Amino acid sequence: MKTIQFREAICEAMSEEMRLDESVYLIGEEVAEYNGAYKASKGMLDEFGEKRVIDAPIAELGFGGIAVGSTMTGNRPIVEYMTFNFALVGIDQIINNAAKIRQMSGGQFPCPIVFRGPTASAGQLGATHSQAFENWFANTPGLKVVVPSNPYDAKGLLKASIRDNDPVIFMESEQMYGDKGEVPEGEYIIPLGVADVKRAGTDVTVVSFGKIIKEAYKAADELAKEGISVEVIDLRTIRPLDIDAIITSVKKTNRLVILEEAWPYGNISTEISYQVQEKAFDFLDAPVKRINTADTPAPFSPVLLEEWLPDYKDVIKEVKEVLYVK
Repeated sequence: MKTIQFREAICEAMSEEMRLDESVYLIGEEVAEYNGAYKASKGMLDEFGEKRVIDAPIAELGFGGIAVGSTMTGNRPIVEYMTFNFALVGIDQIINNAAKIRQMSGGQFPCPIVFRGPTASAGQLGATHSQAFENWFANTPGLKVVVPSNPYDAKGLLKASIRDNDPVIFMESEQMYGDKGEVPEGEYIIPLGVADVKRAGTDVTVVSFGKIIKEAYKAADELAKEGISVEVIDLRTIRPLDIDAIITSVKKTNRLVILEEAWPYGNISTEISYQVQEKAFDFLDAPVKRINTADTPAPFSPVLLEEWLPDYKDVIKEVKEVLYVK
């Protein structure tokens, strides 16, 4: 094993796949000469050249469309958005072309493409740069959605995403690029659609994904001091959703809290809540609880931002609610 940063895990995954397959290329704003806005493509231009690591103009719809079209000629592009907030400018290519080409062509044209970049809040960046869109993309048939929370998962999941023959939305976090973690020296792949039990527990299940899962870990540590055992599940893949892993855990703990860095209306936790009550209602000893951001645009003020974002104290509160502990 070796210890590397999240950004290095992303870079290694892309580079390894590009060495294996000449049809894989990277395109996006500042990915080449500048080594990526967050240095996730550092050194790749030098190794692969300007025909495979391509600096695009500030035109997400344009270079997204070029990448989607190139899949129809046998390529496997990786499209980097400086942030998924900017992907909204190019969302027509993702939703109306990438997600639908296979069906609309009667299976003649798969669309092996990865759209990747940062998601959700990253500090004082304001309302238009602090949005989580996982549920938007997960609502679209034909797309797969991945949100890793650590370097090990990020590398293994990105390699699987690049090899996948369907379009994958791969969502990272600006605040995690410097995070360090252990990854194997050799080749490994993490299959899409498989959740991971990060911490085993017996009293309550907490489901989360992405950088906000760190707050679940903090809450689990604090609750353990009070004798409360928390099982923490990292979804890793949002679509396809590993509902079986959640159901298995709920049947053991009989309680469920979902932590998500997104607005509360119509999100991933909403879908999980529905599926759990449908498939494991008789195992629940308390209502399912959801923890989300406040139902407002993200504030700029650090004081308001702290209130807007959920944290470990919110997790502790909701865990005690489902356990009927004061």
